[in-house]
Amino acid sequence: MSTTIDQAFIKHFEREVHEAYQRQGSKLRNTVRTINNINGGEAVFQKVGTGTASTKSTHGMVPVMNLDHSNVSVTLEDYYAGDWVDRLDELKTNIDERQVIAAAGANALGRKTDEMIINALNAADDHVIADGNVGLTLDKALEAFEIFGGNDVPDDGGRFAVVGWKQWSELLQIDEFSNADYIGAEQLPFSSITQAKMWLGTVWIPHSGLPVDANDIRSCFFYHKTAVGHASGSDVQTDITWHGDRASFFVNNMMSQGAGLIDEAGIVVINCDETPD
Repeated sequence: MSTTIDQAFIKHFEREVHEAYQRQGSKLRNTVRTINNINGGEAVFQKVGTGTASTKSTHGMVPVMNLDHSNVSVTLEDYYAGDWVDRLDELKTNIDERQVIAAAGANALGRKTDEMIINALNAADDHVIADGNVGLTLDKALEAFEIFGGNDVPDDGGRFAVVGWKQWSELLQIDEFSNADYIGAEQLPFSSITQAKMWLGTVWIPHSGLPVDANDIRSCFFYHKTAVGHASGSDVQTDITWHGDRASFFVNNMMSQGAGLIDEAGIVVINCDETPD
């Protein structure tokens, strides 16, 4: 029984998985604080409070800010996504089965990455905008914007808003979001193929995985990049083994990652009603 695997097959497949994960896997990984190559089962994110500047007398001691230092630990979990690739089936189909399995595995791991980040966002409850029996409105977006201003959350390009597809459709009906008379032609949501848009100094992203309760209330999140941490002990890896008794390769995609809430001041939960009309 053969126990060898074509090395070119392995390298090609691993590259396909990695590229698929980077291209169409996680939407949210790059919108939060990220630490890679963690050794061990936990990652620690530092949280620093605000400081106050003071004067000093001539030749006097420089005043100390006495910053409040704390940290948040994130536990890493191991995740797997595998499937079989029959050796002879590859000869009978016009579809590259390896590429199909690679994309499916990468997408599954990407959705898991986003799920961890969304769960961390959903743990925040300091600032919650009630649904009010309506969807995502201009007033709700501006209220979240005002809360960030009151909390001195930096307007430094690190603000993000992730909303459901129903809310994305509602945003497209707001002139201030989609009308060139307000935002200029270069900021139109239809001006590129990317499913994201800059508005109110915030990158707005539609996502299908946001939590919704039994009353059709969808939780959307307006947040700063520093408010949530994502840790990776092992990025996506692929293991391929030949099973002669099945005449198939078993393709196992795996990763070790975790996410956690760091600073609730940088997160606003926007609840939106999705009850059918």
